[in-house]
Amino acid sequence: MAEMRTIAVEPRDRVGKGSARAARRAGLVPAVIYGGNREPRPITVSSKNLMLLVQEGGFTNSLFMLETEGGKQRVLPRDIQLDPLTDRPIHVDFMRVEEKSVVTISVPVTWVGEEESPGLKRGGVLNVVRHEIDLFCPAGAIPESIEISLDGLDIGDGIHISAISLPEGATPTVTDRDFTIATIAAPSVEEVEEEAEEEEEEFADLGSVEDAGEDAGEDAD
Repeated sequence: MAEMRTIAVEPRDRVGKGSARAARRAGLVPAVIYGGNREPRPITVSSKNLMLLVQEGGFTNSLFMLETEGGKQRVLPRDIQLDPLTDRPIHVDFMRVEEKSVVTISVPVTWVGEEESPGLKRGGVLNVVRHEIDLFCPAGAIPESIEISLDGLDIGDGIHISAISLPEGATPTVTDRDFTIATIAAPSVEEVEEEAEEEEEEFADLGSVEDAGEDAGEDAD
């Protein structure tokens, strides 16, 4: 389960473009908390603190505890808008979640056991079809990643969702097919051609050396 961190936020009395611009000039990011059968609540977040959290990665896959003077609220970031020029956050939507809530989330895939894959050892290429897996997952048990082993996989083998052990309570959002996550593909044609060219060059060099030896012998005679 991903570690839950706390973000200090402040209530925002006014909404609209003017209020949002004023907040950004003050080093704050306008945001809103919604869901949970309650009215949306406008807030602001420190731009510096938010930027650090976003740069760590996995921001929209992580639970956070928003802390205000009025108490704490467990949330999941659902949308973050970035400035097209600076890539700095300019607005965030946080969704309220309860411990037993089930959320839809994209969980990144990580790979282990590359050195134990016969296919990769023979020059095969890991062709990743899905870098993330969309899951229905309990809000209190969101995994940081789905770890998949390549141990024993050869060229032509594929990894399907049915072969993956998912966290307890988590299920794929796609249920109508056994979708592919990755395959071990054969080396590309270009790589094979390059290897053939290198072998030809080696043979040519060897032939040149042999010819030079024969010429030297003839000169000695």
